[in-house]
Amino acid sequence: MNIDIVDLRQFYHSPLGRLAEASITASLQALWPRLPDERLLGLGYAPPYLDRFKKDAERAFAFMPAGQGAVNWPSDGKSATALVFDEELPLPDASIDRVLLVHSLEFAENPREMLKEVWRVLAPGGRLVVVAPNRRGVWARLEHTPFGAGRPYSGGQLVTLLREANFTPGASAGALFFPPYRSRAILRLLSGLEPLGRRLLPVFSGVILYEAQKRLYQGLPVHARASRRVFAPVLAPQGIPTARKAD
Repeated sequence: MNIDIVDLRQFYHSPLGRLAEASITASLQALWPRLPDERLLGLGYAPPYLDRFKKDAERAFAFMPAGQGAVNWPSDGKSATALVFDEELPLPDASIDRVLLVHSLEFAENPREMLKEVWRVLAPGGRLVVVAPNRRGVWARLEHTPFGAGRPYSGGQLVTLLREANFTPGASAGALFFPPYRSRAILRLLSGLEPLGRRLLPVFSGVILYEAQKRLYQGLPVHARASRRVFAPVLAPQGIPTARKAD
């Protein structure tokens, strides 16, 4: 079951959410220093992280699961957001260079099928980064953040999933080495634990990041199937009026 889009937005607008974003972004940039003229897809709730990469990418998209809901992204310019089913992405084969999964894998109804669909839309040699709650970390045990919902993973479980979906796992990293307190005063003190945790206690990070590359030399079995999803049209051709400016 997906977490609601309202809860995700509220978390990332909070002091704890901003610290979490900075910590995860630092680890992401270590795995992906630059994305020179590449097509980037964020699947799940990726806007806080896509904002850091879109200036380097040729283009970037924010795909958000139907069970979660969607917000407009980016806040300036034309919208690059789509509401999707994660097992049936509305993209041609081999059309994306990089995929970022965040707040995604832990909520997937069928993680293996979702990763196979990501494999389909990735170009040859394309790369994926999975950001998932660490089952050994404190963040996965507390429910007041999005990382305490869904299904946490160990590093070994992620590697197994990626290999089963025909990816070759590569570099990995961790983030969120400080406890998820809500008090600003305590957060200021504990945020200094992040560099220490990266060096001394990597196994207890709040989230695990794994990069993997699309593997081509082994075929995936493909089964014909009818979509299990039913779209309900919303009859508002001019959009739904709102009193607030879209983010």
